[in-house]
Amino acid sequence: MRPLRPFNFNTSAELFPAAIRKKKRAGFAYRRFGTAAEAVRFAMEELPADSLNGAYLQVEEARFDQNGIRSLYESESFPLPRRPRPAPAQTDADAA
Repeated sequence: MRPLRPFNFNTSAELFPAAIRKKKRAGFAYRRFGTAAEAVRFAMEELPADSLNGAYLQVEEARFDQNGIRSLYESESFPLPRRPRPAPAQTDADAA
């Protein structure tokens, strides 16, 4: 198995919605981004979960599905600040 080459987050990217005939995707259509980093952040932070499911990111000749997009977002080399994750809700048992 050969090692993967480093991903270039500065390459332009295209984000495509899932091809679902019976559902309308409110506000999500094909979108082009100046950098893959912007596309990945948009997909992870702005898209509703059902819109991300089935969508794919095209960067040069490579395609990334929902899991691939998530991997890029969670990568140590992701260059943009990530939205802070919400704190887990406290239960009454945790407060005692």
